[in-house]
Amino acid sequence: MNKLLIVGTVAFDAIETPFGKTDKILGGAGTYIGLSASFFNLQSAIVSVVGDDFPQEYLDLLIERNVDISGLEVVKGGKTFFWSGRYHNDLNSRDTLDTQLNVLADFQPKVPQNYKNADVVMLGNLHPLVQSSVLDQMETKPKLVVLDTMNFWMDCALPELLEVIKRIDVITINDEEARQLSGEYSLVKAAAKIQAMGPKYVVIKKGEHGALLFHNKEVFFAPALPLEEVFDPTGAGDTFAGGFAGFITQSENVSFENMKNAIIYGSNLASFCVEKFGTDRMVDLDKEEVMSRLQQFKSLTQFEIAL
Repeated sequence: MNKLLIVGTVAFDAIETPFGKTDKILGGAGTYIGLSASFFNLQSAIVSVVGDDFPQEYLDLLIERNVDISGLEVVKGGKTFFWSGRYHNDLNSRDTLDTQLNVLADFQPKVPQNYKNADVVMLGNLHPLVQSSVLDQMETKPKLVVLDTMNFWMDCALPELLEVIKRIDVITINDEEARQLSGEYSLVKAAAKIQAMGPKYVVIKKGEHGALLFHNKEVFFAPALPLEEVFDPTGAGDTFAGGFAGFITQSENVSFENMKNAIIYGSNLASFCVEKFGTDRMVDLDKEEVMSRLQQFKSLTQFEIAL
């Protein structure tokens, strides 16, 4: 089986939406990516850090999903990264109420020896220096390096972010972040500018309005499935990234045509993530439901037209 190396936070979240609120629950980019990628035929490992306040049941959950946690450092006496946020009524915007870096503040990633030859590396949203450090530890060049980032790093670590962007193949960001990074309002112009920074492929996520894939002059658009109920968008972008990277790892094909399928698989899994709070839906999800909804995606976009 092919190997996927996942780098990202494993954390606690406290979430408030118009539909309710939670106490501390399982969260973190690495967690969502790992759960999403577990639906594919591959070997995966998470590189991250938690405190010894992190429950064993959460570690067991990752192990049950065949996620290797030998690169997940547990700091004795440390506290796990915590984020708290409140979503507005449209669920597209949110306010961060609290961020506690805790053990993440001094995190030095250590890639497990048997993943230094991973086929695909998925760099979840973290400090660009941590992302670079992981690439420095790889002993063989991955077939594909995917990076996710956010406006926070563009504000406070832009030079470091631009350095790591030079070293990757695919970047996944949302439309607002693409505009900030490029200084262009048009997403077509924004993607072209970002490609010039290094990545061959640019994926721009548009939430409930789907996702765009850019490569040279080629563009592909994938819709988001219209859902009756959306409870919590937390982790949807990471779930998308996990599905995207997972499908590419399983299929061993890094062509533009295959990335179209990867975008659909990622969008499909993300559509489940938003149906419950936190990781609850991804934990309950089974492969039959995933395949059934893929058929819905196909029906949504398939049509014949006389030209």
